[in-house]
Amino acid sequence: MSKSSLVSIIMNCHNSQKYLRQSISSVINQSYKNWEIILWDNKSTDKSRKIVESFKNKKIKYFFSKKLTNLGKARNLAVKKAKGKYIAFIDTDDTWPKNKLKIQMEFLKKNNFKICFTNLNNFYQKKRIKEKKVKKYIKKITTQSLLNDYQLGIITVIMEKSLFKLKKFNEKLNILEDFDLFIHLSLHTNIGFINKVLADYRIHGKNLTIKKSNLYINELKQWINENESKFLKKNLSLFMQKKYLIKLQIKKLFNLPLFNI
Repeated sequence: MSKSSLVSIIMNCHNSQKYLRQSISSVINQSYKNWEIILWDNKSTDKSRKIVESFKNKKIKYFFSKKLTNLGKARNLAVKKAKGKYIAFIDTDDTWPKNKLKIQMEFLKKNNFKICFTNLNNFYQKKRIKEKKVKKYIKKITTQSLLNDYQLGIITVIMEKSLFKLKKFNEKLNILEDFDLFIHLSLHTNIGFINKVLADYRIHGKNLTIKKSNLYINELKQWINENESKFLKKNLSLFMQKKYLIKLQIKKLFNLPLFNI
């Protein structure tokens, strides 16, 4: 991997005008300069396009979808437009510190991984505070460790584009498409972890997981039903995911918030 490898940054957008400028700016300000943004606008009706065009930056490649699709399909369509050897992801309400890409690209080169992720901050917009989401130091990421305690945030990931030959985003999924992708990729390649905070995940009332909690529960239930027998054959347990699903269902039954915001 050369020092100047192109990183294609996938940014999926749907009516994201509120925080979009901040997210794009955090990419433009990266100390690692060889990047492009693939901004896939999933049929927005707000001012998202005008905000993108106001940057007048040729490294931002804007694509407008005339049809609203599930996020899984939208991410796949965006990846197809990417020219880089490496793919990174940032959502339109999240931001990166300026050294994010540089640190991860150096890590990938030094450790010969094809994919890595990092720690992150939970930024509570309502409370206007940051809470560090600290993971325990993990020497080796395994499929079982991810199934037991999934802490892999897509906005922290950098991966080789070639991995999409093994597995793509599940186009039936709108919330768990990244969970499905990285669980399955972990069966084929080692995943590196950098115990540094290299992303800010903004938590607010319109996060898709929070806004569509029923869909989240249904997708997790469906995922478990479709994958359990396959993982059992590999001596992998979905016990913790099933336990987590029950917890969510109980909260929903008693009209309790699924997540703190």
